[in-house]
Amino acid sequence: MEDRVNAFVPGPRVHIRGQAGGPLAGLTFAAKDLFDVAGVPTGGGNHDWAKFNPVPQRHAWAVQTLLDAGADLVGKTITDEVSLGILGENPFDGTPINTAAPERVPGGSSSGSAAAVAAGLCDTALGTDTGGSVRVPSSFCGLYGIRPTHGRIDVTGMMPQAPSSDTTGWFARDAKTFARVSTVMLGEAPGALPTKLVIATDAFGFADPEVAEALQPMLARLKKIVPDVREDIMAPQGLSVWSRAQRTLQPVEAWETFRPWVEAANPRMAFSVVAGLLGGAQMPAADRGWAALMRQEARARLRHLLPAGTILCLPTTPFPAPLRGLPLPQLQPLRDRINCLCAQGGLTGSPQVNLPGATVDGAPVGLSIIGGRGTDAALVAVALAMEEAA
Repeated sequence: MEDRVNAFVPGPRVHIRGQAGGPLAGLTFAAKDLFDVAGVPTGGGNHDWAKFNPVPQRHAWAVQTLLDAGADLVGKTITDEVSLGILGENPFDGTPINTAAPERVPGGSSSGSAAAVAAGLCDTALGTDTGGSVRVPSSFCGLYGIRPTHGRIDVTGMMPQAPSSDTTGWFARDAKTFARVSTVMLGEAPGALPTKLVIATDAFGFADPEVAEALQPMLARLKKIVPDVREDIMAPQGLSVWSRAQRTLQPVEAWETFRPWVEAANPRMAFSVVAGLLGGAQMPAADRGWAALMRQEARARLRHLLPAGTILCLPTTPFPAPLRGLPLPQLQPLRDRINCLCAQGGLTGSPQVNLPGATVDGAPVGLSIIGGRGTDAALVAVALAMEEAA
């Protein structure tokens, strides 16, 4: 199928048939160019990465799992450079087109995977989520997307960034496909519906008023599915404080991950990526210690908010996708606000699902549901129930 949205990496497109008769037979998938495919260089969104890293000889666990389940791989997709981005603009391979809002960014760093699914070029696609890289493009492109419980999905063969936050995720246009893929990836069918719902008032207050208003019909449906509802604050210390902690821990790990390559290869990199790595290299020990303590506080807070049978909801992003091609000074404040609603993923490791269904000025915005660690299947069940109730 023609790549009319610049979702796939340039060059010949890989195509591998899935195992016949599997539970995902008849479905197609794409893989973000952070996942190994045997015999194909893993590009990582940077044209110098593959030159200094060997061609993989085995498929990544996630790729192999989908192939074994019968899905056909139809290509590898563009990613923000070495996954260090949240908006989806790549200076080497270009910016994939967000078919839901073509003048706006698709979100990153799993930009190509989200764009390919949104455009109907495949049924599902693999992405990664460290600081929001599945959740944000899901919201911006109007897709179902999941950041699973940290550590639940085997990340063998997935290019790392910050291992204490890295996860494998996936996208779909409809809840039934999302549930089929999730059942295979999680090794568990959609679970029982939760019985209690917490509305994160600080997160709804932080989002643009237009976003909070646009999500109200979805919130009303969610309340019918989970009728025991209360309001509470997700981050008593402040959403920006949680964000600061994640923006302290993640760059430090990213620098540790990429330092050997940077020092050996002196690769070509975008200014914003270099700035982030340098920030991690220069992070004071006192800041790292504070952030580690804040991570423990954030985890304790979500354990308190999310006992068995309880989920929490919030806007996935504080605004719809920004316009493409904005200058750097305008982008950083946008990234900072996005991080304020995404930091809990990397800090706490809790599973989160984006539910599509709302728009602001014609551009998608998503509603997120978060559960306690290990409750991924219950979130998938909510996604199914929400689509049926629409």
